[in-house]
Amino acid sequence: MKLYHTPISPNSRRVWVALLEKKLDFELIEIHLDGDHLEPEFVAINPFHRIPVLVDDDFTVVESLAILDYLEAKYPEPAMLPKEPKDLAVVRMVEMVTVNELIPGIYPLSSEKMGWGTPEPEKIAEAKEKVHTVLTFFEGLLDDRPFFGSNDLTLAECVAGTVVPWMAWVGVPLDGYPKIQAWCDRLMSRPSWQETQVTEADLLAFATRRKKFMEKGNR
Repeated sequence: MKLYHTPISPNSRRVWVALLEKKLDFELIEIHLDGDHLEPEFVAINPFHRIPVLVDDDFTVVESLAILDYLEAKYPEPAMLPKEPKDLAVVRMVEMVTVNELIPGIYPLSSEKMGWGTPEPEKIAEAKEKVHTVLTFFEGLLDDRPFFGSNDLTLAECVAGTVVPWMAWVGVPLDGYPKIQAWCDRLMSRPSWQETQVTEADLLAFATRRKKFMEKGNR
């Protein structure tokens, strides 16, 4: 298997973590988003020129959630989706709320941190309110088990767990969310999170390269 990815991307990292947790053999191929994603060789793999992309033998999967489902179906051990309907719904809700609400919601906060411009104060306030809404929702979904809907790591952790621990960096500390904070601490102690962790310096270096690329009219 080959994973075409960008290390700082949560979309990429969620797949990277899942591959490590399932102890699968794979090759990492880094794609720089300041040009590599537009090269003909990569566009031939993914015509939408986005990462991540998983190539497993002669089969190519794009879109991170589709990749996670593919891995779970083809390599079911260890299981990363619960069987009970309510627990499965919890995992899916966490995945989709992260992708559809949290990540778009924090863009004004991350954009400012990356040096891509300072949004209007009301946009910052709206973003923080959105993040708090998501965190409150997540706090209510965690029960006395260590992970969302399970005693074992699930795909919810792969998706939300590569975004939520960065909330303090964008100005939303987790102090008021004790269950979420404890959950983050559990994740950060795992080898898969440690191996895939990026630093603030990594993010800022990416931001600088990406800004120069965008200033040339690219995307």
